[in-house]
Amino acid sequence: MTLAPEQRPVTRPNSFIYTLFGDFVARDPSSNGELWVGGLIRLMGEFGISEQAVRQAVSRMSRQGWLIATRRGNRSYYALTDRGRRRVEAISPRIYGPVVEWDGHWRMLTYTVSENNREGRDGLRKDLTVLGWAPLSASTWLSPRDALEGARSAAEANGVLDCVDFFAGEYMGPHSDRELLEKCWNLPAIAEQYREFVARYEPRLQTERARGALRDDEAFVERMWLVHDYRKFTYVDPGLPSTLLPAHWPGTVAGSLFREYYAAISSKAEYFFRAQRE
Repeated sequence: MTLAPEQRPVTRPNSFIYTLFGDFVARDPSSNGELWVGGLIRLMGEFGISEQAVRQAVSRMSRQGWLIATRRGNRSYYALTDRGRRRVEAISPRIYGPVVEWDGHWRMLTYTVSENNREGRDGLRKDLTVLGWAPLSASTWLSPRDALEGARSAAEANGVLDCVDFFAGEYMGPHSDRELLEKCWNLPAIAEQYREFVARYEPRLQTERARGALRDDEAFVERMWLVHDYRKFTYVDPGLPSTLLPAHWPGTVAGSLFREYYAAISSKAEYFFRAQRE
C-alpha cells in the first residue's frame, strides 16, 4: 500500500511559515538564514497557499517582530529576527533532541504586572505556554526544564522583565514531584495527543521504510507536516521528566517515531527545498 502525502488545508499560514523558517531555513547552512520571497511563495504553493496569502502572512509576521526583510536589487529576502531565532533555539531541543534527563530541580517564575499593562501580561502568558511552561497559580508558572533564559527573553520582549522574578530549586512538599506534575499538566490529554500523532504517522513511516516511494516534493510536504504537528507538543509538554511519568508513556514512542521518519525523508525534502528557494 502506498500512502499519499498529506493533503490538508493550512489554517494558519503564519504558523506554517514559521515552521518552514525554523526547520528548513534555520537548519540549512547554505541558506544564510534567509529566504527569497519568490522561493517562499513557490514552497508554500505546495500546500495550496496563494501568493497573496504568503505576502500578507510575512508582512504580518514582520510587524509582529518575527521576520525581517532585506532588499537586494529587485528581490526581497526574509530572515528570522533575533527574537525569532531565540524562539527557535528555545524550542528546537524539545523537537530534535537530545533528550536530557531531569536534574530534579524545578524552574519557577512569578510576576506582578499591573492592569495597565494587560497586553504585556497576556503576551507573556502566551509565550510561556509556547515555551512549555505551565501555571501553578495565576501568576506562578513552572517548568521541569532549564527554560529560564527563554522565559527571560519572553518577559523582555513583552516589556515586563522588571515585573518577573525567576527561581530554580527543589519541591519540598507536602506532595510528591509526580503530584505536582499532574497538578500543572493534563497528562491524560497529552498522552491522547501523542497517540493520535503515532496513529497518523506510523503507517506512513512503515510505507516509506519499506518502499522509499516518496518523491522529493512529496517528502518536502511530508516533513513540513511532520515537524508542524510535532512542534505543537512544545506547547503542552516541555519534555516532562520520564521518572515522573506513567509507565509506557506514548510520548516516548512519538519521539522515536518522529526522529526516525524525519531522518528517512530529510535528504529528499532538503533537495526539493534547495531547488525551489532560488
